[in-house]
Amino acid sequence: MGGKDFPLRLACGERAGVRGQCYGSRADFYRWVRGLAGMSKLTYIAAMAKADKPLVWLHGELKTPPLSANARIEAGVYLRRLQRGESLALPHSRPMPGIGKACHELRIQDENRTWRIIYHLDVEAVVILDVFAKTTQQTPKAVVKTCKARLQSFKSI
Repeated sequence: MGGKDFPLRLACGERAGVRGQCYGSRADFYRWVRGLAGMSKLTYIAAMAKADKPLVWLHGELKTPPLSANARIEAGVYLRRLQRGESLALPHSRPMPGIGKACHELRIQDENRTWRIIYHLDVEAVVILDVFAKTTQQTPKAVVKTCKARLQSFKSI
């Protein structure tokens, strides 16, 4: 990466602000970038990826440690697929109707433990309700109760 044409290469294809648009010259690209300065952050995000849903983190985070780098990357790939509107099924994700409608459990296998990301697929966002290490066969009742409460508070906003 890098080089004199690096910003121009970023402006072409899927990494561009608008998919499929490619700027003919470096000057065109920089005019487009200067135009972003006048946009609000919300407008900028909408211009970057109109089809992608944002991630809304109500609890938890994906860090190394405690997750390994590979597990964090795997989780990121699955979350990105959810943002793009893809549907995940077993063995990667399973429905959690006990928490609520459109709630699921993302399964991430790490080197020495299994991680779970409880999420809700909202019309406008992918809502992360909890991230935890799974140690038993069943999801702990305290996690289910907490996720229900977080989902209810999110829906009331």
